[in-house]
Amino acid sequence: MKEKHKVIIIGSGPAGLTAALYAARANLKPVVFEGIQPGGQLTITTDVENYPGFPDGIMGPELMDLFRKQAQRFGADTHFKHVDSVDLSKKPFEVKIGNETYFSDSIIISTGATAKLLGLKSESKLMGYGVSACATCDGFFFKDKKVFVVGGGDSAIEEASFLTKFASSVTIIHRRSELRASKIMQDRAFENPKIDFMWNTSIIEMLGEPDENGLVGVIVKDTQTGKQRKEDCDGVFLGIGHKPNSELFNNIIKLDETGYIITESGSTKTNIDGVFAAGDIMDSVYRQAITAAGSGCKAAIDAERYLENIE
Repeated sequence: MKEKHKVIIIGSGPAGLTAALYAARANLKPVVFEGIQPGGQLTITTDVENYPGFPDGIMGPELMDLFRKQAQRFGADTHFKHVDSVDLSKKPFEVKIGNETYFSDSIIISTGATAKLLGLKSESKLMGYGVSACATCDGFFFKDKKVFVVGGGDSAIEEASFLTKFASSVTIIHRRSELRASKIMQDRAFENPKIDFMWNTSIIEMLGEPDENGLVGVIVKDTQTGKQRKEDCDGVFLGIGHKPNSELFNNIIKLDETGYIITESGSTKTNIDGVFAAGDIMDSVYRQAITAAGSGCKAAIDAERYLENIE
């Protein structure tokens, strides 16, 4: 058998890298496989102003780089590698990357979630420059601005309601003629004087350049007539939900109906002894950098206690 590790962390972002920091300081010599988006969703966020300790704000990628360096300083071994498969049916656990197999006594899963996007080239180009998938992260930057929210479910209504605290006007763009959101959420939106609706409409293009003024408007299409028109706006928020990055664990770890890993109440323990989950992969509610970091800390402590009991 190749060298066996005490803890392997699959995924990065605030959860994985905080888990790595705590595990490293506990002398567990964690190995981190950061995955296809090293640093997680914060790497596509420009200004982060709500993470404590940075009164002037900090760029998302820079914050994640600091997380990584701090974990490495205490001995975390980080790799920009994507895990292909895991075998959690026997111990030590097996993690496979290409033709390499790694063995570990414990696993922390922090693979995160991915915001569902429209799939436009202009959307990815302007992400962080007027386009966002997180109102609680970025709403503050749109004080007295005109913003659009895409979607018709609870996520979209939550984003729109939050944005009315800052924006001068919020318009929900929905491709159908009625919302899918729960009744209470719909009532909240219809009663809010700052929220308008653009029914039977989809965004087909986003206008602007990142190095100039960012997003300046969108091209929308009427889903019934096919007619297109230009609409000016300062921001577009995608409220079409998130998809947990849990494909690797299908039929292996207990997931809820939407694919989030289920953990024991008040803990990061999964249904498999020695396997823990932290961050957005197990949190469909808060999805903030600081809550992810907090759960990463808890996962490392849970793993440390588990390892103490099996030795």
